[in-house]
Amino acid sequence: MTMSLRRTLWGPLTGLGASVALAVFLLDRLHKWAMLGPIDIAARGRIEVAPFFDLILVWNRGVSYGLFQQDTDAGRWFLVAVKIVASLALWIWLARVHSRLTAVSIGLVIGGAIGNAVDRAVYGAVADFFHFSAFGWSWYVFNLADVAIVAGVVGLLYESLTDSHKRAPKPD
Repeated sequence: MTMSLRRTLWGPLTGLGASVALAVFLLDRLHKWAMLGPIDIAARGRIEVAPFFDLILVWNRGVSYGLFQQDTDAGRWFLVAVKIVASLALWIWLARVHSRLTAVSIGLVIGGAIGNAVDRAVYGAVADFFHFSAFGWSWYVFNLADVAIVAGVVGLLYESLTDSHKRAPKPD
């Protein structure tokens, strides 16, 4: 591997971001395995955890909030490809960052994106389980990968809206 390719793919905080991505991916896979396997949420149906929170199974064939539903194999694999390309682009960004918050945030997004991409590749749709509702209001159903993606985006937004990214050391 040439030195410039190595710098493109690995930077000072890539290990941190990669560790976060791996942890998110493994936690997401473990949770989905438990929900679809031993808990068998498909057979059990809705599990009320609290008056405002249920565990249910919803297969999301679209992207965020169920937008752009894909019912064909071509659509399914297109969305898998988009997640892979986005994850690769995020990895290249990760190799260039000098802020721990940015590295962790990118790792959260990569781990969540890959977790959902595996669902789409294996099942044809993403398995979502968490449902909040109260006072006639109902939020969309989501999973741990979605939580990680949203947390990562929030971290990136925070970093971009504060001066913290300006205090990071400059690359050589």
